[in-house]
Amino acid sequence: MYLVVGLGNPGDEYAETPHNMGFRVVDLLAERNSIRASRNDSKALVGVGEIAQKPVMLAKPQTFMNLSGTSVAPLMEKHGLTAADLILIYDELDLPWGEMRIKLRGSAAGHHGPESVIEKLGTKEFIRVRLGVNPGYKIRDGAEYLLAPIKRSQRKEADELAARGAEAVESIIAEGVEKAMTTYNRRAQGSKPEEE
Repeated sequence: MYLVVGLGNPGDEYAETPHNMGFRVVDLLAERNSIRASRNDSKALVGVGEIAQKPVMLAKPQTFMNLSGTSVAPLMEKHGLTAADLILIYDELDLPWGEMRIKLRGSAAGHHGPESVIEKLGTKEFIRVRLGVNPGYKIRDGAEYLLAPIKRSQRKEADELAARGAEAVESIIAEGVEKAMTTYNRRAQGSKPEEE
């Protein structure tokens, strides 16, 4: 079974922020695949169903971003899952708005959400779907920007990015991560997929 985890912060005040893009993708996946992700399990809202005829658990940790690992690790242990079963989705300030990168492994690059997951799992060997939220102008305070509502001018792009994120996860599950990386990691200038 795949465990698809979207990172974010619980609470209505964070729902429309860049930091909650992971939650948005999980919500879309739930809607598109008729999965109800509303049961409490290991400090997360979870739902079980199928994507591409494969069993999947969708999860949104309710621990706040920086403590995500304290939900993800117990959830995996309880359900007998390994790092190879995990797909982690989160916002990435190092990527321009609207860009997306699928990675097989690597560091958290200073992002405290995946950092917490890596720390609690004791491994970096899991799939990540990184969603670019860098607005393209100088940000004085990264945390303040990530926790503020998405600007009206960027809402359409945010919706499109969430939809592409959901499609990418479905592709990973249906066709495998290598194929999904080839399809979704292309930049405008056609650079190679990022693996490390």
